[in-house]
Amino acid sequence: MIKAIIRQIGYGLIVLWGVVSLVFFLFIVLPGDPAQMMVGQRSDEQTLKNIRKEYGFEQPVWKQYAMYINDLSPIALMKTNAAGYAPGPQRYISHFSLFPISKNWQLILKWPYLRNSYQGKQPVVDLIAAALPNTLVLASISIALASVLGIIFGVFAALNKGSFFDKSIVSFAALGMSVPSFFAAILIGWLFAFVLSEFTGLNLTGSLFETDIVTGETHIALKNIILPSITLAVRPLSVFVQLVRNSLLQENSSEYFITALAKGCSTKRAILNHSMKNALNPVITAISGWFASMLAGVVFVEYIFGWKGIGELLVSALNNYDFPLVMGCILSIALLFLLITIFVDIVYKWLDPRIRYQNIN
Repeated sequence: MIKAIIRQIGYGLIVLWGVVSLVFFLFIVLPGDPAQMMVGQRSDEQTLKNIRKEYGFEQPVWKQYAMYINDLSPIALMKTNAAGYAPGPQRYISHFSLFPISKNWQLILKWPYLRNSYQGKQPVVDLIAAALPNTLVLASISIALASVLGIIFGVFAALNKGSFFDKSIVSFAALGMSVPSFFAAILIGWLFAFVLSEFTGLNLTGSLFETDIVTGETHIALKNIILPSITLAVRPLSVFVQLVRNSLLQENSSEYFITALAKGCSTKRAILNHSMKNALNPVITAISGWFASMLAGVVFVEYIFGWKGIGELLVSALNNYDFPLVMGCILSIALLFLLITIFVDIVYKWLDPRIRYQNIN
């Protein structure tokens, strides 16, 4: 098990390096002149020259890439002399010196440095730290809602195979899987925040924390999470219902289930004690994938509902050509996806003894 976890972490680091490289070349190399994009067309040459020097845009691409990898790496090189763009104490304020490499360089241990926003000059890590909790709350509630309802409806559909309830659930699942998140957001927002607003009392836009314009106090507005969480939960809910129903029907026709019934075990007890655990394996695997999909789909949902999360932050950064912020948001989402995938893989191995046996051998 430990070897498998180490192998998963190794694969994850390789994938993360690939994402970092792709993001760097997409937003630093391909767009053209980042300095020109930052200040617009009405800028003098001296201003552009100063910006290129400040952000290191005048350096060769390979050197910019090496600097970016050095900024992101927890174990990095730091120049003892703070002159120039080279990584120095002014860039890595909080660090722990490990040992010197040469007269001018030393190896340090630090937090990943995502640089500063082009627009507000604020550290990207601070902007992401303020927005990411809102996204995690929204995604977690959505996936929990989809998982619980998907398992419940899937079990009842399997127990009542061929009934009107079963057919209705299957039809709903097929419809839910075919509706994109952004269209579902527009439809749900229009229906519950406009047409039925007098009955629901819900707003189209709003975030987890709101500030009272009279008192100036900040409070939690839980009602604002209802519409975006339902919107994000529609598609995974449809998938989970189908997975639980089909997996349970398949497990109920297996030999061990029939043997349990022949020994006098009730259908309900046989399902709970035998079929359910195996039937949930594909669901758990799907949860990790759909959580990652939520982190991608949350960009549109947060933008439509005005939810102040990393998705809304990413759209705003793209509109302003704020590439360090865009890159930081994408890398944060990629890192979350890898961590969730590794965790779910460990849980999956624990649930399925066959996988544990293969790893031992």
